[in-house]
Amino acid sequence: MLEGIDVSLVNWSRSQFALTAMYHWIFVPLTLGLGIIIAIMETLYVKTGNPEWKRITKFWMTMFGINFAIGVATGIILEFEFGTNWSNYSWFVGDIFGAPLAIEGILAFFLESTFIAVMFFGWNKVSKRFHLVSTWLTAIGANLSALWILVANGWMQKPVGMVFNPDTARMEMTNFWDILFSPTAVHKFLHTTSSSFVLASIFVIGVSAWFILKGREIAFARKSIVVAAIFGFMSSMYTVMTGDSSARDIAHHQPMKFAAFEGLYTGAEGAGLVALGLISTNKADPSNENLKDFTLKIEIPNILSYMAFLHWDAFVPGINDLINGNEKYGIMSATEKITRGKYAIEKLTAFKEAKKSGQTALADSLKTEIMGPDFQKNYFAYFGYGYISDPHTLVPSVPLAFYSFHIMVVLGMYFILFFLLALYFTLKGKIHKHRTFLRMAIWTIPLAYLASQAGWVLAEVGRQPWVIQDLMPTFAAVTKISTGAVQVTFWLFAIIFTTLLIAEIKIMTRQIKIGPKSEGGAN
Repeated sequence: MLEGIDVSLVNWSRSQFALTAMYHWIFVPLTLGLGIIIAIMETLYVKTGNPEWKRITKFWMTMFGINFAIGVATGIILEFEFGTNWSNYSWFVGDIFGAPLAIEGILAFFLESTFIAVMFFGWNKVSKRFHLVSTWLTAIGANLSALWILVANGWMQKPVGMVFNPDTARMEMTNFWDILFSPTAVHKFLHTTSSSFVLASIFVIGVSAWFILKGREIAFARKSIVVAAIFGFMSSMYTVMTGDSSARDIAHHQPMKFAAFEGLYTGAEGAGLVALGLISTNKADPSNENLKDFTLKIEIPNILSYMAFLHWDAFVPGINDLINGNEKYGIMSATEKITRGKYAIEKLTAFKEAKKSGQTALADSLKTEIMGPDFQKNYFAYFGYGYISDPHTLVPSVPLAFYSFHIMVVLGMYFILFFLLALYFTLKGKIHKHRTFLRMAIWTIPLAYLASQAGWVLAEVGRQPWVIQDLMPTFAAVTKISTGAVQVTFWLFAIIFTTLLIAEIKIMTRQIKIGPKSEGGAN
């Protein structure tokens, strides 16, 4: 690690950011999905002229509004933390990372905030079609907001479209479109938004199930379930597709994360996918805390190879291959990467010293070398490894990555079946008879949130120790402030966010108990 880095400061800074991000992500997916659902429902109202669809739309719009307001508050705090707790990171990549965040604030957020007022207060004040357009633009704005955030996060997972400027010791953007259309960013956006649509659909079905169990608003609940079940099923299938392409992208660009979430220690040709696994507390490797033995493991042969490389017998590198290297398959050892990273740092240090001492010719020569394509490819690409002292710290928490991935996948398969049953029972007019399913629908709501959170735990914990893959380790990104200050704000945020969550749940449950309001007439 870097000299003078306080490990407790790094851990508390990570904990605070994780706390804020996870609370923020409780509110965001419901906003993304519910916005589209209410736009679909209002479209049905405009197309059919049936005032019942307006009544249904307005009820779910209330749920959207409550959730949206609290989500914005947590999101603002999250962005501020980049400056307060991660100033080294912000300095190093601010020219790149700041661009999508600025666009998110200027374009997407203003699009949402402009049309959300019409959506909520424009009933009977503007035409049906203009109000419908406002609803769709609000929903689109929410998802565009997510796009720019996920583009920024995708860049951290696979940095592209940039060049290192040795004069400023910063990364600078060279191609905005490479960053925007990076396959990693595209996969992350599509998978994240489609999974959010799934969560919102489950929320609608679960709340509607409560109305049916109480014998209230049966017609309202059935119509809501049909829309949510169709939308949720389509979103679930698309989530599977985007998850598959995202996993393949991870296998190519973040092989350590890929190996960790499958618990693959030793690479193999025709590697099997672990369908069921239980990790013990025993270490598989005494030198590494993160490598644990499997108490139980059931594999499906060859599936992992196909998932990663679309070939049944492809070689999938394991954690040991990535740490120790594998000459047969052209995999560089972590030690060699560390050596190359240290060499890149040494060259940068020599350049800065030559420039500071007025050795212009030497500084120009070193700068030309650093900016050269061979140096960039063979040395600077491993810049972050130069700060790593122990290769074993390159291994993320295998149990956490493994369980997060498998919880997400198992629940994703369950959701597909759940939507099919909800649609079948409702269309057959038998949904009120299946009280066990209705109760299950209510309890599926927290399972949807669990799957959503597990996905983000995998995405972020799985790439540790990197804040920027291969270029900047997490411990090099923190602000040098007192650990006590971070601890105080951690607990302060924990209290505030928990209070907001409790308030939202109380407000939502109160509105659900009130139910949809009767309409005095059509718009």
